[in-house]
Amino acid sequence: MSQPALLTLSGVSKRYGSVQANASIDLAVRAGSIHAILGENGAGKSTLMKLIYGVEHPDEGEIAWNGQPVRLNRPSDAQALGIGMVFQHFSLFETLTVVQNVSLMVPGKPATLAARIDELGQHFGLGVDPNAMVHTLSVGERQRVEIIRCLLLNPKLLILDEPTSVLPPQSVRLLFETLRKLQAEGTAILFISHKLREIRELCDEATILRGGKVTGRVNPREHDVRALTQMMIGRDMPELSAGAVTAGEQRLRLSGLSHPRATRFGTSLTNVSMELRAGQIIGIAGISGNGQQELAALISGETRAARRDMIEMMGQPVGHLGPMQRRNLGFSFVPEERLGRGAVPDMSLNHNSLLTGHRRDMLKGGFIKRSVKRAFTRQCIADFDVRTPGGDAEAGALSGGNLQKFIMGREFMLAPDIMLVAQPTWGVDIGAATAIRRRLLEMRDAGAAILVISEELEELFEICDVLHVLHEGHLSPALPKAETSPDEIGAYMIGAKA
Repeated sequence: MSQPALLTLSGVSKRYGSVQANASIDLAVRAGSIHAILGENGAGKSTLMKLIYGVEHPDEGEIAWNGQPVRLNRPSDAQALGIGMVFQHFSLFETLTVVQNVSLMVPGKPATLAARIDELGQHFGLGVDPNAMVHTLSVGERQRVEIIRCLLLNPKLLILDEPTSVLPPQSVRLLFETLRKLQAEGTAILFISHKLREIRELCDEATILRGGKVTGRVNPREHDVRALTQMMIGRDMPELSAGAVTAGEQRLRLSGLSHPRATRFGTSLTNVSMELRAGQIIGIAGISGNGQQELAALISGETRAARRDMIEMMGQPVGHLGPMQRRNLGFSFVPEERLGRGAVPDMSLNHNSLLTGHRRDMLKGGFIKRSVKRAFTRQCIADFDVRTPGGDAEAGALSGGNLQKFIMGREFMLAPDIMLVAQPTWGVDIGAATAIRRRLLEMRDAGAAILVISEELEELFEICDVLHVLHEGHLSPALPKAETSPDEIGAYMIGAKA
């Protein structure tokens, strides 16, 4: 800790209207350290990173680089100092090659850049073909491209936002090896993740935010996951209890479900077969882009199957039915895309409740029963701890985590017989994620049949009874949780096991 700070923030504050996103933040990041930023959704992590990277500007306080005050008016100012950032959502053009994407940010001739990409790839274990089209790369390879592009700018500080959220276990280990090499060469790394076990394994320092304020600074290796969770959310989290249950009658069946890809960058599904029973949670693992969106659209009814008998719900063929007809059978669906499919951003929460909850006595004679709609929304907000001024707030004004809690709560309150949930806790903090998983287990225990599509292996092992893996449109055999392991699931995810 005696080494001087590379980056120092002193009393940094940022306000958006009536919302205090950051309040008097003090932060010191040393060269050669891997420093975690921990906090719940809405704690101020993203705003803080935007201030450091020049996307936003502080209302108060000072940012210093190597002890000298600096003003970061734009990301290019941060890059000039040696600050690089890899965002959670990749910013690559899929119709360009790797080297073409790199050249948009890094000056140099294509041949020279390709040679540097190869050199860095060999040195840091980030091998990728410079001439490959980005759309042909796996998610892990795309992440390598993002990191290489940052490294070519010779960063002294690298900011990583949820870098492991889309990676199988094998790729996570490779990423950590790369980060340790960068650390050994003096690069400072700011690491944002909700996965506390990874924080404990990788990071040597952690700053904890709560409500926009710094509430603690710790060495995460000296505290277990439970203690870190308590520091983040200010209370203890009860353990999940996912005891075994006896599966009942068949509720959902896929029989040789095949479907051609709809776009050039889509994925064709080939002979997908599985069955889901009452009182059962089945999880589908896989790296993003291997057919998850296509499968969810077919099961929800947004895409019709080639034959009606390829999909059965509650014992009857539904491949020809639309989303509302399937919902009338007792089906419920939480899509991966919150805004636009899960909720309409410009509509209030009250109106968003009506979209799928109208069957809960909200309509009479073609008219909306406003009191019932508002009561439903109030109950959803209260029961699922949605942080919002009230039901009249627009869905688009909520943070991602709070909007996810609202959408999940709305569908839970419909008490479905069959539920499909895509990425249930993506971008949600550990407190809210635990609450969502507990509700899923309670629904299962009450007899619901639940299908979970998730890229979070830890989540799937925590709540599921049986797992499948989707890889390049092919579904693995059923793998009972008690008889498999994360490494075996990871092998299916990268195609090492058919």
